[in-house]
Amino acid sequence: MDPLLVITNSDAGTADDESLQTALGVLRAHTSVEVQATSDPGELNSALHRAGSRRIVVAGGDGSLHAVVTTLYRRNDLKNAVLGILPLGTGNDFARANDIPLDIEEAAQVLVEGSPRPMDLIVDEVGEIVVNHVHAGAGAQASRRGAKWKDRLHAIGVGKVNLGRLGYPIGALSAAVKPPFIRVRVEVDGEVVVDLDQPVLMVAVGNGANVGGGTELTPYADPGDGKVDVMVSRAIGPIARLGYGAKLVSGRHPERDDVTYLRASTVSVSGEEFWCSADGEIYGPERHRSWRVEPAAYSLVVPR
Repeated sequence: MDPLLVITNSDAGTADDESLQTALGVLRAHTSVEVQATSDPGELNSALHRAGSRRIVVAGGDGSLHAVVTTLYRRNDLKNAVLGILPLGTGNDFARANDIPLDIEEAAQVLVEGSPRPMDLIVDEVGEIVVNHVHAGAGAQASRRGAKWKDRLHAIGVGKVNLGRLGYPIGALSAAVKPPFIRVRVEVDGEVVVDLDQPVLMVAVGNGANVGGGTELTPYADPGDGKVDVMVSRAIGPIARLGYGAKLVSGRHPERDDVTYLRASTVSVSGEEFWCSADGEIYGPERHRSWRVEPAAYSLVVPR
């Protein structure tokens, strides 16, 4: 088994450290393992610069994976990289998308017994990357509003025991009460699928299936098939939104008449101002964004 470089978050708590030690016990029975804690992009870049030919293991969630993949991409070191995941995040959506167990010992065993599989990457027009998911409209607005509440509530409590985790449910409720309908043109592989005369609830571009800790926003997405899945919801009215939400819980919303679901290589969204959520990071307001698939951009160790 190849030597491993495990990248961790310097701000991880005691519970994460205990889980990490459990995983390291499994891995060190099979190979040499170096652990490098990083707290900012500079430290992460230095750690990856020293990686050499070792496999890189991300001990964290989707945000940590995004940071590592972004750094490798900017260094032009991603193409030959073989990555692994120890899912220590909150949502762990990309681990779910690749059938990596959320149990830390089982995930470590996947790194021992699994095999590398080529993974696609989403790249936008300015060279920023998306590992798992980017969406605009209601979901992004809920995340944006939730981030504000999270910051406000984080101060109420001690350490990790605080009310910050209520931020995103409050943001989702806010978006549901006053949904951020947007009027945009959505082009998929050069074909217009929604134009400005049709307001939409949200547009999602998925490499993986899940967002938000298991919600299957693009339920049929496969991160290694060379395509992204595109979901456009036109569930505007109150009854339509309730029906859409009910189907979304079970991953059956693509069956609805007011949902367009396609697979593509390129996607563009343009029109009135909208916000985006890309791998959990919020940016905007935007009037135009486009994304393309970069097939087999790197490899990820997954269960055999």
